[in-house]
Amino acid sequence: MRRRAALACLALLAGCATPGRDARLRPGASTEADVVALYGAPKRVWPEADGGRTLEYSSQPLGQHCWMVRLAADGRLRGVEDTLAPAGRARVVPGMTPEQVSRLLGAERSRVFYRLSGEEVWDWTIAPDGSDYGMRFNVHFKDGAVLRASQSMVFPNRRFPGLD
Repeated sequence: MRRRAALACLALLAGCATPGRDARLRPGASTEADVVALYGAPKRVWPEADGGRTLEYSSQPLGQHCWMVRLAADGRLRGVEDTLAPAGRARVVPGMTPEQVSRLLGAERSRVFYRLSGEEVWDWTIAPDGSDYGMRFNVHFKDGAVLRASQSMVFPNRRFPGLD
């Protein structure tokens, strides 16, 4: 019985591993094959100017992270970044193209076009700010360029709001 409980705990902990917190991934030593063996095929692969590649592991639409795994030209791990963390979101600036934003933040949760304002708004689910509400990071595009970014709160982060 104890052994079964211990195995269940290990399985749960393994499910929590992410590229950004995985001690098995070591910059300079781990390879693209190691990353793919641990996390499966990436959502997208971005070529880099220096011959390297970036593997995108986005957890959208329900997750709150986008892990960008940066690889050198020789296929070795350079580093891992959660681009939906505050520092990544802060790099979105007016004038960026949709491709630049997608490359920076990863796949969005949704896109909505507002006919009256002429804006297309993309959003990403992000970590809440400590309240009971979920959070979204929104990027507003107009005429093919970032106009501004904003955040919005959504329904409470509870399974059955009002019944607790």
